[in-house]
This record gives sequence, C-alpha cells and structure tokens, in this order.
Amino acid sequence: MKKRIHRGTEFREFLKEEGIFEEVEARALKQSVSLQFDKLRRQRSLSKSQMAARMRTSRAALDRLLDASNPSVTLTTLGRAARVLGRKVKIELVPP
Repeated sequence: MKKRIHRGTEFREFLKEEGIFEEVEARALKQSVSLQFDKLRRQRSLSKSQMAARMRTSRAALDRLLDASNPSVTLTTLGRAARVLGRKVKIELVPP
C-alpha cells in the first residue's frame, strides 16, 4: 500500500473540484486577519469601543472586521485598525 505524503494537496484539489476553493481560501484568510487584529487589540488592553473610537468608526464596523465569518470589510477599515494598533497592512499578489 502506497503511503500518502501530501494530504493538503489532495484536499485543495477536492475543494477545486467542488468549486469552493476560492471561497474557503478567502474565509481562512479573513479568519487569520480577524484573529491577528483581535490579538493585538487585547495585547494593548483596548476595548472594542475604545478601538472603534480611535479608528473614528462605529463599533459595528469594528465588529465586522473582528468577525471571521463576515467577509465585508474595506481596505480603509483594515488600514485604520492597523494604524491604531501600530501596524500597517501589506497586500501582495503572488502566483497561485
């Protein structure tokens, strides 16, 4: 029996065959970004209300950013949140 080494590749192929690879990848990326923002917010001992005020936005907009399942977030909101946390957003296009 042949031992499978690269299960991740097979899973990606499965997602592509099902037509949901891009959706799953985007959701995973959003979850990663949301978790990073929330971790930094907590490290700086900022409440959500304090952070929203510093971003000059609503608490609802911040909640959308921190909600991993909510894909509606703008680059402006990302940038504001990053600045409040002493960071900047870097987006790059890479080959598939």
